[in-house]
Amino acid sequence: MSSKEFSFELLTQDDDARLGKIKTPRGSIETPAFMPVGTQGTIKGIFIDDILKTKSEIILGNTYHLLLRPGIDNLNKFGGLHNFMNWQKPILTDSGGYQIMSLSKLNKIDVKIGAIFKSHLDGKKIILSPEKSIQAQKAINSDIMMVLDECPKLTRDKKIISSAIDTSTKWAKRCKIEFGNNKSKALFGIAQGGLYKDLRVESINKLLEIDFDGYAIGGLAVGEKQIDMFRILNETTKFLPKNKPRYLMGVGTPSDILGAVKEGIDMFDCVLPTRSGRTGLAFTWEGKLNLKNSKFKNDNTPLDKECDIRDLNKYSKSYLNHLIKSEEMLAPMLISLHNIYFYQQFMREIRKNIKKGTFGNFYKKYIKFFN
Repeated sequence: MSSKEFSFELLTQDDDARLGKIKTPRGSIETPAFMPVGTQGTIKGIFIDDILKTKSEIILGNTYHLLLRPGIDNLNKFGGLHNFMNWQKPILTDSGGYQIMSLSKLNKIDVKIGAIFKSHLDGKKIILSPEKSIQAQKAINSDIMMVLDECPKLTRDKKIISSAIDTSTKWAKRCKIEFGNNKSKALFGIAQGGLYKDLRVESINKLLEIDFDGYAIGGLAVGEKQIDMFRILNETTKFLPKNKPRYLMGVGTPSDILGAVKEGIDMFDCVLPTRSGRTGLAFTWEGKLNLKNSKFKNDNTPLDKECDIRDLNKYSKSYLNHLIKSEEMLAPMLISLHNIYFYQQFMREIRKNIKKGTFGNFYKKYIKFFN
C-alpha cells in the first residue's frame, strides 16, 4: 500500500490489548495513541514545538468551533489547519456532534437538515448538516474525519437512544457520500447505544454496512460509572473489525485509558491533561498531585526528573506551588505541558508492555493508581 494512503496495521495482541500502527501521508501513529485536544487550533497554554517534543503524533481539532472562528474561508487561505497553527503531523477532527449534546440549549435537531445552532458567540444561526460537517473538515484538511452524529445525554430511555442511533445512521450515510473516495484521508463512523449491549451492537452493525476506515465509540464518558464504560467496551468491541482502528471518544483519565486498552481500544482524546494543568493538578508516576496543597510548599523535587522539555525537571514542586498561589500564568503552562508529556510517556509504557506480553501486570499495577 502506498505511503500516500491511510492504513492501519495490527501488529500484535496481548489478550485483547492491541498494538498497532496507523499510517497517513503526514506520518505514522503508534497505537494505543493519545491525542492532545486542540479544540480551537491550539493545545491550551502550550507551544506547538513543545507538543512535538512530548512525542505526540496526532492532535484533535473541533469542526464546530473552527467553523465559527477562524472560519472556513480563512482556513482555506492557509490550505487548512496544519499550516494555520504550524502543526504538520496528522490531525483528527471531531465533527461537531459532541456540541449537539454539550450545547443542547443552543440547537435543535432536524433529521433531514442536521443540527441548527444558535452560535454561542454572537447568536447567529448556524446549520451544521452532515454534508456541511464534512465540507468543513475538508477545509480544515484533517487527516481523520468523523461523521456527524447525535450523541444523547446519559439516559436509560431506550427510545431516546434508539432515535439517536437512527439519526446517526442516516447522517453517517450522508457523510460517507460527501466524503467521497479519498484514500489519503480517513472517515470514521461513530457507534452509539448508551449502556445497552443490544443497541450498541445494532449501531455497530449499521455502521459496518456503510463501511468506514475506522470506528469510534461515542456516548461514553458522559457521566456513567467507569465500571459501566468498561462493561460496554467488553461486550461490544468484539463486534468491531480487527483490521481497523477503534477510537473511544473523550477519554480520559489514565485509568480510563488503561481499562479501555484492556478491552481493545486503540485511540483516545481528552482535555483532561490541560484542563487539570490549569487547576494545578499534575499526573505523575507518584499518582495525581494537587500542587495547590500546602504540603508541596517546601518540596524541592521536580514532577519528573527525566523531563527536560522547557527545563521542566529544573522546576520544583515548591516553585509550582508558589506560582499557583501567586496566580502566575506560568503555572498552568508548565503543569499542562508536564501532563501532556506524562500522558505520552504513559502510552509508550502501555505499548511497550503489550509488545512484551506483560500488559496484564502493568494493568494490575496502575488501574487503581490514578483514581
